[in-house]
Amino acid sequence: MKKQRIMLVDDHEVVRLGLRALLERHPQFDVVGEASSAREALEKVASLKPDVAVMDIRLSGVSGIEACEQIVERFPNTKVIMLTSYAEDEMLFSAIRAGASGYILKQIGGDDLVKAIESVGRGEASLDPVVTQRVFQEVRRAVKEEESSAFVSLSQQEKHVLLLVSEGKTNREIAKNLFLGEGTVRNYVSSILSKLNVSNRAEAAAYAVQHSLREYITT
Repeated sequence: MKKQRIMLVDDHEVVRLGLRALLERHPQFDVVGEASSAREALEKVASLKPDVAVMDIRLSGVSGIEACEQIVERFPNTKVIMLTSYAEDEMLFSAIRAGASGYILKQIGGDDLVKAIESVGRGEASLDPVVTQRVFQEVRRAVKEEESSAFVSLSQQEKHVLLLVSEGKTNREIAKNLFLGEGTVRNYVSSILSKLNVSNRAEAAAYAVQHSLREYITT
């Protein structure tokens, strides 16, 4: 079985020695090199072509996040696991945006670190359980924000009209429900179609359902 080629990047020699000792106990790994700075890491990745670089997020000079971004861009076959003592949201999402395949806290157990490296080597992503929930929360927040922005151009009254359109109501039924004139409703519907850039009521109704309009209706 082909061994995973691992490179260790940390500006503390003791940390690198500890990681090497841990990983070299496992026959599936081959620790091919070490680096103590981002610059050295880039040079070593270029020459050694490791499968996985296990990198401290805080390096002297250029940060681990910046180094990760450069490695991912220049050497796409090398996956990067960010290893850190900090479970800070800003660092976590910066690492993900930089292209890191893993984000692991240094407090992790040895067996879990081995599993994380194996997962990343297979092309999977690996997040420390401590930060996984934060990622899901951020994804949910982003989705909610995107859905909310889908109706930003509509007035509150137009949202009410669109909701009733999505329920299959006719203009006459909408007018009665909202105490409006039928002509006023027609104008609202025309404005809604224009603002949402859709061609007809059916498309507008589908758009409303897709983006969960009901959650953004205020009474």
